[in-house]
Amino acid sequence: MDGSVVASIENKPGQLGSLAIYNHLAQLFGVITADAARKGLDLYAEHVEDARANPGKHPNIDRLLQLQLEPRKLRIKQIFALVTE
Repeated sequence: MDGSVVASIENKPGQLGSLAIYNHLAQLFGVITADAARKGLDLYAEHVEDARANPGKHPNIDRLLQLQLEPRKLRIKQIFALVTE
């Protein structure tokens, strides 16, 4: 791992499911490995087939599918922000 950022998942509508899944995987596994990717794909459930049929439509699922094929690990860095108005 070279420490480069490969993706960001923001806390906003349309990404909340992915944010929850990747946060869960980070807590459960510490890093995203092929085993963690399999667990994540189980959690994405029915969206996985749509991702396979439409590469690029679901980049957070695509990333997990790719990790099953590559012997590498992704480190999750959670950034918590306090929003004041």
